[in-house]
Amino acid sequence: MRTVVESDGTTPVHVVELLRDREFTRVAELFGAPLRAAVSPDSLRAAWLTEISRVGAITAIGEPGLEPFGDKLIRASVPVVCERGGFTLIMSIDAAGLLQGLRLADEATDWTPPDYADLDAFAEQEITVGSGELAVPGTLSVPPGPGPWPAVVLLHGGGPFDRDETSGPNKPFKDLAWGLAGRGVAVLRFDKVTYAHPQVAERPDFTMADEYVPHAVSAVDLLRQHPGIDPARIFVLGHSMGGKVAPRVAAAAPEVAGLVIMAGDTQPMQHAAVRVIRYLAELDPGPQADAAVAAITRQAAAVDSPALSPSTPRADLPFAYSGAYWLDLLAYQPVPTAAALTVPLLILQGARDYQVTVADDLTGWQSGLADRPDVTFRVYDQCDHLFFAGAAPATPRDYQTPQHVDRTVVTDIADWLTQQH
Repeated sequence: MRTVVESDGTTPVHVVELLRDREFTRVAELFGAPLRAAVSPDSLRAAWLTEISRVGAITAIGEPGLEPFGDKLIRASVPVVCERGGFTLIMSIDAAGLLQGLRLADEATDWTPPDYADLDAFAEQEITVGSGELAVPGTLSVPPGPGPWPAVVLLHGGGPFDRDETSGPNKPFKDLAWGLAGRGVAVLRFDKVTYAHPQVAERPDFTMADEYVPHAVSAVDLLRQHPGIDPARIFVLGHSMGGKVAPRVAAAAPEVAGLVIMAGDTQPMQHAAVRVIRYLAELDPGPQADAAVAAITRQAAAVDSPALSPSTPRADLPFAYSGAYWLDLLAYQPVPTAAALTVPLLILQGARDYQVTVADDLTGWQSGLADRPDVTFRVYDQCDHLFFAGAAPATPRDYQTPQHVDRTVVTDIADWLTQQH
């Protein structure tokens, strides 16, 4: 096998070409042992299908950039242009020429504030959430004056998101932060631990609870100590997986005054993964799409198997999450956890959302919380998973169009938060 990094830097481009040509087994042959154990050709195929469904086919591959990364690695960054946007493929390469890391970074795009954001109605300051080696940076947006203001902590969806939950050219958490702060609600958003410290996800015992709960509880504690914030009105807002885990955070932090759950999933995630990949395969049918569906179906079956254990290889499981991560997910029940809380909940859902749906997920919240008068449900007929408004059936490519969280959604959240006493 030829060396991954050659003097002219051409081999990183070759990796992109292999992915473009859907030669996933050949790409996996370039993986170092840790990456090979975590990512199978089937997992790579499913991830690639998801990405290409979002940005379209590759139209051009740029010149790679090479730089030292740590003591023993080279980081190669290859810009990729696609039909509806682009991304940078980032590879960490060891001295033997094997890939020790492989990830996509969204194409850099200028972001403009939503027209509902009043930039004169709040101020921002940089903060640190947590302590020690896993502390993460964040931003606190606070209305002017002494307050005390209600405040909300934002929890991202699944994946290594930055504090703005950046997705392509869009920053839905920045939309929310600026929209809510201009309406009298302080907002704390922070880089996810798996974004600021990606190596933490490689720990064999790393779980969803580890990914969310410690930093969320630290964020609540930080807000309670702020002189301009009402310690009795601190809320948690979770989006997607963050919405699923929000009741767990509230159970761990009794000081939380209420929850906002945006597109929080209740369907078992391994089953949702199969449903979503099937949906994407219908958008771009063919043998590769069929293979991706078959792969995710096998991986979901491994999660459902009684043989699932912490030692189950990551490559056999969806999203390359560890066996410990999946066991923690299976043990956690978001709806019963929410039902056991004594705080009000606002649960929001977009009717155009194909990732978390009314039929598969919202009904779980509705049936489990039907007897709770302090739970409010809102369905937005025109909104997708990121609460962007539209008319046509939602697809991943929508996330490549610059958009903002719908004004009505922001207003409804602000009104609900400011009315809680």
